[in-house]
Amino acid sequence: MAGHLDGKVVLITGASSGIGEATARLIAEQGALPVLAARRIDRLEKIAKELDGALSIQADVRDPKQVHHLVETTMKHHGRIDVLINNAGQGLHLPFEQVSLADLVAITELNFYAPLVAMQAVVPIMRERGGGVIVNVSSGSSRMVLPGVGTYAATKAALNMLSLVAREELAPDGILVSLVYPSVTATEFHEKLRAGSMGSGGGGLTPHSPRYVAEAIVRAILTGEAEVVIPHGPERPEEMEIPDSEA
Repeated sequence: MAGHLDGKVVLITGASSGIGEATARLIAEQGALPVLAARRIDRLEKIAKELDGALSIQADVRDPKQVHHLVETTMKHHGRIDVLINNAGQGLHLPFEQVSLADLVAITELNFYAPLVAMQAVVPIMRERGGGVIVNVSSGSSRMVLPGVGTYAATKAALNMLSLVAREELAPDGILVSLVYPSVTATEFHEKLRAGSMGSGGGGLTPHSPRYVAEAIVRAILTGEAEVVIPHGPERPEEMEIPDSEA
């Protein structure tokens, strides 16, 4: 797989663990220059030291000023941004009548507002360069009716619509916007919910590895397809093949 993303500058939010970290490692294997963004700078710096050409930038993407600082710092260091991966997110697993407005606002800021602000920040850069790629990490729950997950899924459903519309709006500029829909993944996500709990057994679904989801993200980057849906159940690597070259 080496060489698929040679020299591409790839900005990843939520890169300090889980899917974000796995994606950073995978794209680095393919020759990309990862820019790692998250709040936990100690984790970012540790990961960055292990990846050739990686840059770590502390950022709470719920704050638009920090998002713009993240993009500006990346531009000062690399002079371009080829790919944006909006991966940072947080869950909230409670029946809707138990959800506080404060908790809903908090996850909406992270799951929906932050990707919007990041997209707005990078689009002029990509447009000037003649194109780019944006991958927004959604959730399989946004395509299902799951009691207890409605408010979280609603924030991701909003991201879905934003992404699909942005794909149409940005296509004339050569900017491809894609969505990736992970299922249950073996990360700390369910241990760090804003409120509520997943319950035991991951809802009866077999968790995917972060690496498997990272492969889906790279597939979206390389093919430019609108949506990559990760199937529920056991991992099926044959369904998540990474193309031999860019589309």
